[in-house]
Amino acid sequence: MFLEPKYRGQRSGWIEVVTGCMFSGKTEELIRRIRRATIANQKVKIFKPKTDDRYSKDEVVSHDENALISSVVSSSEEIILAVEDVEVVGIDEAQFFDMELTRICEKMALDGIRVIVAGLDLDFRGIPFGPMPNLLAVAEYVTKVHAICPHCGNLATHSYRLTMAQETVFVGEKDHYEPRCRTCYAMGNIMTFKT
Repeated sequence: MFLEPKYRGQRSGWIEVVTGCMFSGKTEELIRRIRRATIANQKVKIFKPKTDDRYSKDEVVSHDENALISSVVSSSEEIILAVEDVEVVGIDEAQFFDMELTRICEKMALDGIRVIVAGLDLDFRGIPFGPMPNLLAVAEYVTKVHAICPHCGNLATHSYRLTMAQETVFVGEKDHYEPRCRTCYAMGNIMTFKT
């Protein structure tokens, strides 16, 4: 269902997506952009999925422990209901949201809101993750950030799971994941690729 824009004739907003593998600085970049908007006296609101409670239940927290208070939501529909009188919206861990997130972000952009989204582009199997491919397709600005592969020192583009857990959504930290370049990721997953 297409949602009509709130304000006809108003300057359009836009969508920015910050993406990459785990430990690449996605949330850090989201926090940096939100802080700059706050310094400019813009009205901001940040959202995170209920699924992500690694560091805090009510804050967006980077691996470097920088944090901002956020609203915790169970679905992307809850975001659109909570953005009255907001100029900038931040959304962290977008890969954990439902597939409606793209439509919701487009609606907010049509309503004149700057939407900043951060999320993993690929899951641990190397498959595009949740709504991220669609968000990347409709965004005006895309920033791909990289970690460093601890095995060879090349740019890391994949999130390698260190456990045997097979579910797609498995919230974890450095004890469960590490960033890897394409080659080191493939070498570590050789058994997975053969089956």
